[in-house]
Amino acid sequence: MKTMVFDAGPIISLVMNNLLWILEPLQKKFGGYFYITEAVKKEITDIPLQSKKFKFEALQVQQYLSNGVINVIPDYKIEAHTKRLIEAANHSFVAHNHFIQIVHNGEISVLAASCFLEADATVMDERTSRELVERPNILADVLSKKLHTPVKINKTNLNLFKENLSAIKIIRSFELATIAFESGLLDKYLEQDEEKSVPHLRKTLLEGVLWGIKLNGCAVARSEIDEIISVEEREKRI
Repeated sequence: MKTMVFDAGPIISLVMNNLLWILEPLQKKFGGYFYITEAVKKEITDIPLQSKKFKFEALQVQQYLSNGVINVIPDYKIEAHTKRLIEAANHSFVAHNHFIQIVHNGEISVLAASCFLEADATVMDERTSRELVERPNILADVLSKKLHTPVKINKTNLNLFKENLSAIKIIRSFELATIAFESGLLDKYLEQDEEKSVPHLRKTLLEGVLWGIKLNGCAVARSEIDEIISVEEREKRI
């Protein structure tokens, strides 16, 4: 059965943009299961429900856990793999003869779950983890600029990390929102403007959604948004 594993960031981004509802039709279109880890569940429901901030957002997510749109993979199934990955990742970059801790349990548990489930996709907005998987040399440059010191790569540990993730395919809430737009899931927002008071309404809708996703935490460049807009214009979808 097809599976997709979500980090906390994309779900938070969808909630903050009033787009969490797209998960159910996207799951049906996908024809498989959506998963989060226990660490992600703790971040997006358990902790917020015990606080005053983001309690309402957590309740919205809880609804999708209750109805089975989002499933939770138990820690015991991925604990050993999570530990191996986090050890390798946090011993892959060196500054001043010390290893740099660059990832935490939450995002690494997502990658471990993706490996365990042989997931078709991993949904992750956070830049560091994505760069670690896809472009570690770029990440080393970013860390060097941020720390104002040379950063070296321990290739043995990095290769150990990468060999476990060779089949991982990462997408972002940015791509999910684009798929939702192209699938017509967002057309209900077009029907509200019966008097045509908003010019270029389809383009305005797409721009609004993509910029909302970016400004709520998804690591996406302005040039990527511009490129999506250009593609949609060429395909005459906006």
